[in-house]
Amino acid sequence: MQLKGLISLSFGTLGLGITEFVAMGLLPFIAATYGISIAQAGHFITAYALGVAFGAFALLFLRALKLKTILLMLILVHIAGNLFTVLAPDFNTLLAARFIAGLPHGSFFGVGSIIAQRIASKDKGSSAVSIMVAGMTVSNIFGVPLGTALAEILTFKAIFCLVVIWGMIVLFSCHRWIRDTGKIENTGFFGQFAFLKHPAPWLVLGATMFGNAGIFCMQSYISPILTELAGIKLHTVPAVLVAMGICMVMANFISGRLCDRFTPGKVGAYAQALAVILLLGIALFGHSTVICIILICLTAGVLFSLSSPEQVSILRTAPGGLLLGAASVQAAFNLGNALGASAGGVPFTFDLSIRLVTAIGAALAFIGFGCLWLYAKKYEKEFSKDLH
Repeated sequence: MQLKGLISLSFGTLGLGITEFVAMGLLPFIAATYGISIAQAGHFITAYALGVAFGAFALLFLRALKLKTILLMLILVHIAGNLFTVLAPDFNTLLAARFIAGLPHGSFFGVGSIIAQRIASKDKGSSAVSIMVAGMTVSNIFGVPLGTALAEILTFKAIFCLVVIWGMIVLFSCHRWIRDTGKIENTGFFGQFAFLKHPAPWLVLGATMFGNAGIFCMQSYISPILTELAGIKLHTVPAVLVAMGICMVMANFISGRLCDRFTPGKVGAYAQALAVILLLGIALFGHSTVICIILICLTAGVLFSLSSPEQVSILRTAPGGLLLGAASVQAAFNLGNALGASAGGVPFTFDLSIRLVTAIGAALAFIGFGCLWLYAKKYEKEFSKDLH
């Protein structure tokens, strides 16, 4: 296994993770800087999500290039988008810069997953992808607190200055440490869509969207759940977020190892089932501070224990359409984010019990479990080989 190459990919997902997640803690500073409401500042997050969706499918037009070339191009766009964010003179320009910064996000994960499996040792493809995803999990531990701290001391743009510098390190490390893994099979533009005739990729995509939506019901409203349901003080919420990040890191690596020993579909299905139980547990026993924190941290871990199984599964089920498969799973992931945030907000809209937030999440996660269970039971044996 080419460990240096995998580490360089992990460096890349670390930068992407900070770029994406830090926005949640910066909205008050953005609103104050540009004299707008928090709701308007929320477009800062939306613009990035739109960039992710558009950029993922734009990847299809680069299918004739070598994978390493595509990867380096994506890193350059990542650097440019964050540099424009730093230099943006007004809010509209900031949104355009944020859109550009989002373009390489999903594509990097897609191309990076293919490269990771190709440079991995035999039967270690899932572990290789989990190493790449590790950067994203680590970003949750210190990215948001660091960005918020810099915004209070300097400006909200300070964290993006650091991301630009980090992006240059990523560019150098990927150029130096990742070997040439060639191209993907070029089946033509429409040939990329042929794999979608099989039900297996649709089950993986459904599991990704609904499973992620279920957990994001909790993630999106983590502060009110902790303060109103568990009864902790607001100033202690960051400590819980750090604990959640640590669980994400551990669960990601454990999941990758288990996928190599068993199969991604089975591991993912059991993880989805665990998510259902944990989310219901928060709804039923979340009034106990200790129990609530434990269940929340475990649920956060499950979120990233699903990343590697789903990323590997969609690539295995997309012969002839690897780039579209990689793009589709990122689109499903982001749709899940949006669905989870909307569904989890229903109890707040109608002034219902906050316990319903994770109860709704459990229902969505159960649909995700059903999709992965059916895939693992009926179709996974057809798609059992890593990409070498």
